[in-house]
Amino acid sequence: MIRTQIHRASAYVPMPWKNGLGSTLEVARDTGEGLDGFGWRLSIADIDESNGFSAFAGYQRVISVLEGGGMVLEVDGTDTPPLLALEPFAFSGDSRVHCRLLKGAIRDFNLIYSPDLFGARLQWLRADEAQRILTSATTLLLFAAQSGVEVHLDNAACGVLGQYDCLHVERSAELAELQIHGGPSAFCCLIELERR
Repeated sequence: MIRTQIHRASAYVPMPWKNGLGSTLEVARDTGEGLDGFGWRLSIADIDESNGFSAFAGYQRVISVLEGGGMVLEVDGTDTPPLLALEPFAFSGDSRVHCRLLKGAIRDFNLIYSPDLFGARLQWLRADEAQRILTSATTLLLFAAQSGVEVHLDNAACGVLGQYDCLHVERSAELAELQIHGGPSAFCCLIELERR
């Protein structure tokens, strides 16, 4: 059984942050509605000024800068190194987190998931170099940072992703080969989720 869907950036729905200081474009999620009740969720957020992050108790978070000059996160009183474009950083949704922008506004990409329900692996890949990845994950999410990313699963075409589009694949756990190729300087984020 394989079910594929492409979430198009033009259809993403804005949702307010829990702390009311901004809004998020929701890319995809497994279940639930609103700001809670999901096992995993992908989103994009624009951060215009340094401020605090919302808490997501019981969840794990992985954040990456998509656009802009980067940021430093203060997590439970300790500063991270500067986080620049496409450098993922994981932290607990229970933590107290404050964001300090380095060179003005940024756009970021977020995975939030329940570690009690899912194991997760996230990696940024160069799509301008043909990638072949073996995976047994039952949920695959491929998010394109640039347009023109072509995706095949076991040589079957899954579609072409525009900028910030996301391919969502639900499948059985057999080993499969994911093939990815894009234009010059194209990057994409591959997320593999396994239900515990």
